[in-house]
Amino acid sequence: MSNTPRDLLKEKLDQLQCHFTWSPQKETIDLEDMMYRLQDSISLNLKYKDQSCNQLAFVNCLQGNYEEAIQNLKEAEKIWRENHKDKFERSIIVTYGNFAWVHYHMGQLTEAQSYLDKLEMICKPLSDGPRYTALIPEVYGEKGWSLLRSTAQYYEEAKECFEKALEEDPDNVQWVMGYATVLFRLEAISGTRENREQSQSVKHLRRVLELDPNESLAMVLLALKLQELKQKKEANELVEQALQKTSDYPKVLRNAAKFYRKEKDVEKAITLLKKALEISPHSSVLHDQLGMCYRSKLLELIVNPLSKDPQSPEFQQKAELFNQCKYHFGKAFEHRPKSAIKSQLDFADICIRNGECSKAEEIYSDLLKLVDIRPESMQKICLQAGLFQFYQRRSEFNAIRLFQKALRVKNDSKVWKQCYEHLEKLADRKLYRNPHDSMALGARGLLHQLVHNKSKAIECFEKALEFDPGNEEYLSALCELRLSLEDRNDN
Repeated sequence: MSNTPRDLLKEKLDQLQCHFTWSPQKETIDLEDMMYRLQDSISLNLKYKDQSCNQLAFVNCLQGNYEEAIQNLKEAEKIWRENHKDKFERSIIVTYGNFAWVHYHMGQLTEAQSYLDKLEMICKPLSDGPRYTALIPEVYGEKGWSLLRSTAQYYEEAKECFEKALEEDPDNVQWVMGYATVLFRLEAISGTRENREQSQSVKHLRRVLELDPNESLAMVLLALKLQELKQKKEANELVEQALQKTSDYPKVLRNAAKFYRKEKDVEKAITLLKKALEISPHSSVLHDQLGMCYRSKLLELIVNPLSKDPQSPEFQQKAELFNQCKYHFGKAFEHRPKSAIKSQLDFADICIRNGECSKAEEIYSDLLKLVDIRPESMQKICLQAGLFQFYQRRSEFNAIRLFQKALRVKNDSKVWKQCYEHLEKLADRKLYRNPHDSMALGARGLLHQLVHNKSKAIECFEKALEFDPGNEEYLSALCELRLSLEDRNDN
């Protein structure tokens, strides 16, 4: 092990609680999109501006913009001093940790050590744990917000952070809002435990409004949940109230627009989104929502017979709506190729409807290469790409492979069930035409295996091997099934 001053310093830095030691790194976040979002948050002078400056320093450092990172941290420190005079030392821990790391990356080891010394003095009376940090609510809370601003794969960890922050400080509106927000997002993801317990965020969003009746973002998020629960009157009142209180906050406008789109008032939704886009022109999420609005109008128009007549105004309108959808969905993933999976799938769907199948195939090919994404995201990619292969490319082989890939992703979601049903139909269809089709028999074996019908699975894989001897996939599955049966018999 090396004992150079730089290596010894690095060992100390690794003990810190700050953006440089938390999960999201260069490989897992879309830096350009993250930078735009953080810059918007700072320029709009939104709540938690200090935390946005902290996270922007981290993003700047990852991109090699060290001087900008130092300026971001100085701004964060200034805000902490002005707004948290009574709790400055508790609030500054993450910022000083980031300072130490940025100086380390700049090769300024003495300056990095000076921040470690400051942290040691601050943390000693706060914790009997690590020497240079303190696991207190302020640290857990800031980590929770940082993870929440990243990608969906970190939401569960963000939830745990807010839970720990609230253990010691249950009435802190910032942590309650963070916890309510992460529950709201997890409840929207198929296959999560929160998705099966849909009303938890409602309770916590109501708690936010008890603590801060003017929290307009909590109002629109609560309205969206109540809309799902068919409590329309209160939901409408909350959205109207939120827009009266905050008419220039892009997140409020965006979620209000989502509410109205779901209420079939697409024009009102578009008006709100365009207003939000004027304030935050680089927002990928706003472009995604606009794409969804124009798609709603497009799908309504497509069923009109006049839209097929090149001489009709409806035909021209349809062409314009296709362009609007492609433009906004394209903008939504322009700076988020790793995280804006839904926007890319929506873009591909529009391409298929517009006869641009090669473009759609290119998108599916790129998405299928992604690694370290949430299970339900990979399942959605496989489902849509599989249906494309079956219906547009007439390839049963490729469709089966994609549905199988989705089913091997362990995640009990609606999409998983859809892939199961599609694979079942395809296998039955192939076996009807040819009872000796080894691929269909192998697919049947997998389907039985997934629902723990081991004897039936073994029977199918054995039969598949009769017609495709030496197939490693079937041999491996058969070996695994036989071993599991032996283990069960031994017990």
